[in-house]
Amino acid sequence: MRLGHGLEPLDEGYYKAVLEHWDGIAKPLDALGQYEKILARIGGILRKSSFSIDRRALIVFLSDNGIVAEGVSQSDVSVTRKVACSMASGKGCVSLMARRAGVDVSYVDVGMKGDPVPGVVNRRVREGSRDFLLENAMTQDEALEAITAGHEEASALIDAGNTLILLGEMGVGNTTTSAAVGCALLGKKAAEAVGRGSGMSDSMMAHKADVIDRALSLRTYDVSDPLSVLCAFGGYDIAAMVGAILACAVNHVPAVPDGLITLSALLVAERLFPGIRNACICSHVPREPMGRMIMEELGLQAPVDASLALGEGSGAVMLMPQLDVCLALYDGANSFSGIGMDAYGRF
Repeated sequence: MRLGHGLEPLDEGYYKAVLEHWDGIAKPLDALGQYEKILARIGGILRKSSFSIDRRALIVFLSDNGIVAEGVSQSDVSVTRKVACSMASGKGCVSLMARRAGVDVSYVDVGMKGDPVPGVVNRRVREGSRDFLLENAMTQDEALEAITAGHEEASALIDAGNTLILLGEMGVGNTTTSAAVGCALLGKKAAEAVGRGSGMSDSMMAHKADVIDRALSLRTYDVSDPLSVLCAFGGYDIAAMVGAILACAVNHVPAVPDGLITLSALLVAERLFPGIRNACICSHVPREPMGRMIMEELGLQAPVDASLALGEGSGAVMLMPQLDVCLALYDGANSFSGIGMDAYGRF
């Protein structure tokens, strides 16, 4: 599948126009480094050389993962619900960060166990995915339902006037699902791809890698069919973010991934719709090895490499104040002629 209908997520003309505007500002060329290119990328996706990013929204997709039954995480699935309740009360980690950064947040349950949580949108496909060591994590119909839910939730936020859609997730075990999806699509061994997740000992990491490698040998999937990989190993949160990224690309609104889990969704989306990565702005280089592998595979860069591993969309939220101050310069700084000097030339 491709995006089709001649749709290109990023317009090169507007991208170049933003870079030219940067070059006309009275400062050294490329003084803000990657941030200048990020704003150019936003302009290219929005198809504007002058724009506001004041309206931005984060969607946190929550889902439980059956693979937790194999002892791949410090926590059990009850923690997903506890964090969801904290988020809904406004006291979750990303809730506090988003408030300070001027980001609206929607919490969407696409696969949690237990009763629905008040304050969390209920788009639940199933109460947790299946244990992918024993069987496929989800059926194709379930994957498509989760993709549709993500697409609809992102589309609603875009229709409400948001010009950036940030992606976040929460679900115990989802670094395992993401690493497995990445290993399958990139042909990697788990030992080189898994990290410590929420905090694991060396023996726990070795067990996690062994579970993934055994599952890779047991499940039936086709690398040329990314949906089959998603069904074999993924989580409903990953599937929902595939839909959200697609909604952003179709509507010419930048999607802002966070860490490993959101990047695994982008990898699946890119394999389904080649070129869709150009609708995305990477916020940081994640600590998890597979996250770094995916960025390298997709040719993506991020302005910050600070060993972040909180998840929930926190890295995407942290990017927003940085972009705000850069946009203040882009919009308000003097030109070279305005201060009576010649512009710097490129050599």
